[in-house]
Amino acid sequence: MIIPFLCDDMQGAIAVTLERVDDPAVIGKHPSADGFPCCTAEVDYPGKGYRALFGWVQLVRSTDNSSAGAAFDMDPFCLFEDAPSPYAFFGINPTLFDAPSRAKRDPLAWTAHSYLARTPIDDTERRVLPLAGFSWGFNIDSDGRITLQQVQSLTAVDWDAHLPYLGASHPGWVFDEWQPGSEP
Repeated sequence: MIIPFLCDDMQGAIAVTLERVDDPAVIGKHPSADGFPCCTAEVDYPGKGYRALFGWVQLVRSTDNSSAGAAFDMDPFCLFEDAPSPYAFFGINPTLFDAPSRAKRDPLAWTAHSYLARTPIDDTERRVLPLAGFSWGFNIDSDGRITLQQVQSLTAVDWDAHLPYLGASHPGWVFDEWQPGSEP
């Protein structure tokens, strides 16, 4: 799926690929990850240097999370989960990569909301401005079968619903509403 976005009056795009893992070792995962999803989202943006600095904010709702699937939680990159940043990945045209799995194949519903955002470096506050987002995930049924959830674009309504949680989770950051006109 290709998701367009607009930043600084320049058109960019995110190429999202959701695949089933058929060789866990190739992506650095344990053999138990066989059959689970692997999501890659690559940013294509014509801006250079600091103008192409973006980050990925990812939230997950899962029936095995702290709310038993009633709410979304932050999904930080495991190496930096104690860092006070809302970004799972950050850099110049950063690629989002995620390959969630479970050792046991108990019934489960797992959905991610992944958002490309920017933080202006010349701002006096640490501000997160959303640019584009998509939903993806997987389900495990009572027979242990894994079904991938189709990638779908997210909108301002989806982002804005996360704002109270994002603000409470990262009080040192300001999370802007998705501005009209930021969606191409």
